[in-house]
Amino acid sequence: MFTYNFKYEIKLLFRNRWVQFLTILLLLLFVFASYNGKQRVNKRMSDIEAAQTTVKTSDTETLATLEALEKGEDLGLSPWVTPQNPMNIGNMNARVVAMPANDMAFMATGQSDIYTHYIKPTVFGDDYALNVSEMSSPIQLLFGSFDLVFVVIYLLPLIIIAFSFNILSEERERGSLRLLASQPISIHKWVLQKLGIRLLWMVLIIILVTVIVFLLNQIGSFSGFLLFVLACSVYMLFWFSLAFMVNIIIGKSAQNAFALLGFWIVLVLLVPSAINQLSDTLYPIPPRSYLVNEVRELKAEATKKQDEILDNFLRDHPEYASQNSEQSHSFWHNYMASQDLVKEQLQPLLSNYEKNLSLRHQWVDNLQWLSPAILVQQTLIDRAGTSKTDYENYWSQATQFSEEWKSYFMPLLYSDQTFTASHFKQLPEFEYKVRKYDGISTRIWGVLVLITLVLGFTFLKYKLSKNRNEIIL
Repeated sequence: MFTYNFKYEIKLLFRNRWVQFLTILLLLLFVFASYNGKQRVNKRMSDIEAAQTTVKTSDTETLATLEALEKGEDLGLSPWVTPQNPMNIGNMNARVVAMPANDMAFMATGQSDIYTHYIKPTVFGDDYALNVSEMSSPIQLLFGSFDLVFVVIYLLPLIIIAFSFNILSEERERGSLRLLASQPISIHKWVLQKLGIRLLWMVLIIILVTVIVFLLNQIGSFSGFLLFVLACSVYMLFWFSLAFMVNIIIGKSAQNAFALLGFWIVLVLLVPSAINQLSDTLYPIPPRSYLVNEVRELKAEATKKQDEILDNFLRDHPEYASQNSEQSHSFWHNYMASQDLVKEQLQPLLSNYEKNLSLRHQWVDNLQWLSPAILVQQTLIDRAGTSKTDYENYWSQATQFSEEWKSYFMPLLYSDQTFTASHFKQLPEFEYKVRKYDGISTRIWGVLVLITLVLGFTFLKYKLSKNRNEIIL
C-alpha cells in the first residue's frame, strides 16, 4: 500500500506542479537571501580591511618620521603631533581591533546590524566599553534583514502550511474519504505517509537549493552545510508534525489553515516577542545615554580635583612617582591618573549592567525551549558567529586590549621617556579569538522532543477518538 501511495503522491505532486513551484520559489528565496547576506559580509570585511590599510600606511609614515628624528633631522613638528611623545602615538596610531566574519556569516545577520565590527582604542576618550555599539536604522531593526535564517524561520513554515493543510480534509470534501477508508490501511497512517513523502521532497529541494547557494557564494564549509540542512530538516519535520496533528484532529480545510496559521503566529511571533518583553521588564538595563552622562559628570568632577587625584595616584604607584618631579606634570599625567578614579566610581553601575545582562540571557536560554523557531534560529545564528554571545566575546577581548594599549604608554609617560622606533615596533597587536562553538546538539534535540510531544498527542487523540467511534467520514 505504501508503494502505491508513494507513486500516486509523486504523480499528483508533479501533475499539480507543486514540486516545480516549490523548487523555483525556494531557489529564488535562498539565492536572494544569501546574496543580501553576502553583500553585508563583504561590506563588513571591506570596512575592516580599509581601516587596517589606513593604519599600515600611518605606521609606515610614523616609523620613517621617528627614524629621521633619531638621526637628528629637524622636521619642524608641533609638540602635539610629534611621534616622540608616547601619548601622541597612543592617539594617532591606534591598532584596529576587529571582529572578522566567519565562513557562515552570510547565513544570518543576527546582531551584526547593531554592533560595530572594529574600533580603534586610543589613550584619550571615554571608556571603550561604552562605545561598542553603533546607531542603526530603526526601520531596519524593526523589520530585520532578509537573510537565510529569516527565510527558514519565518517563510518556510508558511510554505509547509500551504503544502499540507488540506491533505485529509480535501479528500473528505471531495467525497473520496469513504473509499480510502475501505482500503487495508488506517487513516492516520495514510495521512502520515502522504506528509512523509512531501517532507522528503522538501528536504531534497532544500539540499538542492542549498548546494546551489553555497556554490554561487563560494562557501566551502562542509560542516556549515550539514548543520544548515540538518536544522532546516528538523524544523520542517516539526511543522509537518503540526500539519499531521491538525489534519487528524480538525475537520475542514479552512479550519486547518486557520489553526496552522495560529500556531505560526504563536510559535514564531508571539512567544519570542513575549520572552524578550518579559526580559526587558524583569531585568532592565540602563540606557547608554545614562552611562554616557555618568561618565561626563565624573570627568567634570575629576577635572576640578586633578592635582589631588594625581598625588593619590603617584602615592599608589611609587614606581611612577620616583621618576617624576612636580615640574614634569602635564595634562596627560593628570588625565591618565583621573581615568582610574572614573573607572572605579563607574564600576558599580557597570557591574549592575553586566549582571542584568547575564540574567536576561539566562532567562532567554531557559525559555527558548518553548518555541522551535527560537531553537533553530539560535543554532544557525551561533554558527554564523553573529549571536549576542559572539559580540560579548568580542566586547570582552576589545576592552581587554584597550586596557593593554593604555598600559603600554603609562610607564613611558610617567618616566618621561622619548618614544623611539624600537618602542614603535613593540606596540601591542590585537588578535581576535573565535568563541568555541557549542550547543548545537542540545537545541536540535530540543526540537525533536517537541516533535515527539506533538506526534504523541496526535496518536493519543486519534486512538481515543477511534475507540469512541468519533472518526468523521
